[in-house]
Amino acid sequence: MTAKCVMVLGTTSGAGKSWLTTALCRYYARQGLRVAPFKAQNMSNNARVVAGGEIGSAQYFQALAARAVPEVRMNPLLLKPEKDTRSQVILLGQVHPELSRMAWRGRSASVWPVIAQALDDLMAENDVVVIEGAGSPAEINLKDSDIVNMRVALHANAACLLVTDIDRGGAFAHLYGTWAMLDAAEQKCIRGFVLNKFRGDASLLAPGPQMLRDLTGVPTVATLPMWWQHGLPEEDGVFDDRSQSTGLVTLTVAVVAYPRISNLDEFQSLKNVPGVRLKWVRGPAELADADWIILPGSKHTSGDLAWLRAQGLDYAIHAHAARGAAVLGICGGLQMLGEALIDPHGIDGNAPGLGLLAVVTVFEEGKTVQHRQARFEGTSGLWSSLSGVEAAGYEIHHGQTDVHPAMAAAGDKALPVMQSGLAWQNSTGNVLGVYLHGLFEDARILQALFGAAAPTLEQVFDGLADYVAQHVEPGVLASLIADQQVG
Repeated sequence: MTAKCVMVLGTTSGAGKSWLTTALCRYYARQGLRVAPFKAQNMSNNARVVAGGEIGSAQYFQALAARAVPEVRMNPLLLKPEKDTRSQVILLGQVHPELSRMAWRGRSASVWPVIAQALDDLMAENDVVVIEGAGSPAEINLKDSDIVNMRVALHANAACLLVTDIDRGGAFAHLYGTWAMLDAAEQKCIRGFVLNKFRGDASLLAPGPQMLRDLTGVPTVATLPMWWQHGLPEEDGVFDDRSQSTGLVTLTVAVVAYPRISNLDEFQSLKNVPGVRLKWVRGPAELADADWIILPGSKHTSGDLAWLRAQGLDYAIHAHAARGAAVLGICGGLQMLGEALIDPHGIDGNAPGLGLLAVVTVFEEGKTVQHRQARFEGTSGLWSSLSGVEAAGYEIHHGQTDVHPAMAAAGDKALPVMQSGLAWQNSTGNVLGVYLHGLFEDARILQALFGAAAPTLEQVFDGLADYVAQHVEPGVLASLIADQQVG
């Protein structure tokens, strides 16, 4: 048996491919079908640990929505940008230095057999595979090296939905132009258009959908209203800049959004904690009203540290800490809080740290990629509520962190508050650095810090499935996995 394949394509990045794919994974899983997600290539610094290595966070969540075990075949190629012109290449979960050095077009030819095999395997083991495209399938300058959009659609004989962000304007032109630039065989794959992020009176769309169908033969099968708080983390480094909270704001949490920020999806749950206002900051003035400052993960720690200094954020963070206010560093953020980054192997770069924790990080050639469960012990001050709390999370980092020997000898010693060098705290108790990603996704941590809970992922996935079931034209979702056209 070979799975039926449904593919979500977009007219642009940020059109809504990832969340719609996730919603379809849960929708079909609720029909009692064996479902797996797939994205041939993902470019993102948001990654999760699975058996065999790491995959893009979007495919991790899509697998959970599909009630499947996340695995590396679901995202066989992951590109993690380190600079504007360089990415770390992850093939089937593992760093591949040779591919990282290879020119793009040569790399595509090399990895396609691996991608095709991963997709074939998933199709052989499941009833439905829900596939996500990347960017736009109409990027004609990349067509000869395509390994993620129409080449995948044709290989899988996928029924494709083409989604556009109508809130940007020009939605009908985006849909028609994308369809028109496809080959005839590719056009036949497009079974329906989806208007996403619509605000207003849907009756005003007429006669646009019918005119579009007259031009293309493709029906508009869904108009999805704008939904700001669906609860799923944003993909591809795109986040909601609007500062929001539920109810009266009692705590403002500022996350520093440096250029190579990674794993920003782990902060989604903070948006749903009552009284917490989450904001992303890129300048010192934006920190003025912050109760907490979080330095998140980074794919290029020394580069993002240099950027942070260039913005004057280092002075603002020091002033915040000097007032006794809370500072939290996660993974690369922990490394930045220390005294120095030492890089004997040319992995990331040498740099002086912010000096808020008396620790030093030494980069190693090997990469730590693993799930971890550990207990906070002896946390004090602003973080004392974490003491004794066990947390589950994951590590994805180069380098190991330990006390600064000279400073420790002089009496200035960072305090280890989790086993194996996973977490460190300063003596005054307001600065904490941890290697574990995913802390705010652990209900025990949310309860300890805020005395509150956020919606579970299961609730989020079911909400997404309910949403598409409500707004997609009747019969369309069933027809996509049947041998018939929609509309």
